[in-house]
Amino acid sequence: MTSSVLPPGICSINSSEFSGEENISGSVGCRFLWLDVMRVHPATLILVWIVLVATLQVLSGWKLFALSGAMLVATGILSGHKFLLLLRRTRWVLFSLLMIYVYVTPGHALVERFGLYSPTREGVLAGVIQLLKLLAALGGLAWLLHRLHRQQLIAGLYVLLAPLVLLRVSRERVAVRLALTLHYAEVAMLRGARDWRVHLQQLFQPVADAVHSVELLLPRFAWRDGVVLAGVLLVSGWCLR
Repeated sequence: MTSSVLPPGICSINSSEFSGEENISGSVGCRFLWLDVMRVHPATLILVWIVLVATLQVLSGWKLFALSGAMLVATGILSGHKFLLLLRRTRWVLFSLLMIYVYVTPGHALVERFGLYSPTREGVLAGVIQLLKLLAALGGLAWLLHRLHRQQLIAGLYVLLAPLVLLRVSRERVAVRLALTLHYAEVAMLRGARDWRVHLQQLFQPVADAVHSVELLLPRFAWRDGVVLAGVLLVSGWCLR
């Protein structure tokens, strides 16, 4: 890696290890710019989502409904359109999960005359609870994707992957792989093939707009990040009491 001279507050790191024959995707270069901005760090927002989702998994009763309800209301206000889009894409997964809980969980029959073919009361309750948790997590993800564009999301994950250095794993390579995956996934979605056979054929076709460089803007951590994380941890700790 080599650093170039930039104005104060900005550091450019050019990962030369991604150029040449051994590059993970042709001759893709990776460039990281550290910037001072007056916003919450992308890594902080990702951590907020992780903490809230992890808290949801261990909650029950009214605290679960309160936290998930607050997340869904906030999602509807801040990123309702994105949430509806994700909900439409995952509707069959959510429905299948609900049916699995409804019919597989042992318990008392919900409709007695249906006998063994009736869903169970315990299954309906467990399915609704899991569905509520997933909807809240999906709502938080919708807000996260609405708040962060692709480069910011990758930059946040790049910072959170710092412990990989201890395992001698290159987080730059992980960041580039993720950037390329998201880019080509977006290109495939924009092609808009309705027939699955045509879509399958397009997966093997070469992409015209190949990526030759990846540039990430990495904002520096500020006091706001500490305040946000502290607030979320306090809410999580209160819910887990």
